[in-house]
Amino acid sequence: MWTSRSVVLVALALGAVCVSVPAFAFDGTVAGQSDTAATALPVASAPLAGGQALKKAVPPSTSLTALQYAAEGGHPIAQWRLGRMYANGDGVAQDDLRAFEYFSRIANAHAEDSPSAPQAGIVANAFVALGRYYLQGIPNSKIKRDAERAREMFSYAASYFGNADAQYDLARLYLKGVGAPHDVKYGARWLGLAAQKGQHEAQAMLGKLLFSGDQLPRQAARGLMWLTLARDAAAPDETWIAESYNKAIAKASEDDRAMALQMLEHWVQGRRD
Repeated sequence: MWTSRSVVLVALALGAVCVSVPAFAFDGTVAGQSDTAATALPVASAPLAGGQALKKAVPPSTSLTALQYAAEGGHPIAQWRLGRMYANGDGVAQDDLRAFEYFSRIANAHAEDSPSAPQAGIVANAFVALGRYYLQGIPNSKIKRDAERAREMFSYAASYFGNADAQYDLARLYLKGVGAPHDVKYGARWLGLAAQKGQHEAQAMLGKLLFSGDQLPRQAARGLMWLTLARDAAAPDETWIAESYNKAIAKASEDDRAMALQMLEHWVQGRRD
């Protein structure tokens, strides 16, 4: 069960991260390579990964009854689908507590699954969903705001499963000092890991930090590169990303823009290889 043995695993995983993570540059690469503090921290808006895999494994046309039957049988993908349906009110009455229960089933049953297992993405996403619920709490339920518990969930998914959404959410806790010590450099390292995996919100936040140089050594061109990537991937309602990019591009020098373009070309080429 997650509530017993897996808590120990989280502690071990966190300890391993703190002592064995290599020194990262603020772009997420290993250094030396070439290239209000309230628990009501805004919940990340990016959809959790794994959507296409879910559609292939459990087609959208699958009936509610069939999903419930599979979920009761312990099928993690069915449990995930139902959790998202209740969280979003998609085809069912919106019910965060039922969604929380389905995500909890996945976490309790599969916390120790191999990170390379076919269902690993689903399991990691369940931990992220639970962390976000703990960050906000569920009104009129036993699920209260608990930022430290949220950090445990994000930490486990980020370190054990390498989940980019979890790495982004964990970074924000360290940057805000919510449920974790305020540590900008440590938060930036998690942002770098998520940004390298294409998590566009992490790219935007890291880009802002690097371009402004308020809390990190200023790297204007690299910051502009991350902001450009984030802008291109952002949804229309993620206006903060577009605004951050517009402010940066307006302040950037010609040299910064030219260097950022070179970095973008290098990034694109690296993703193709």
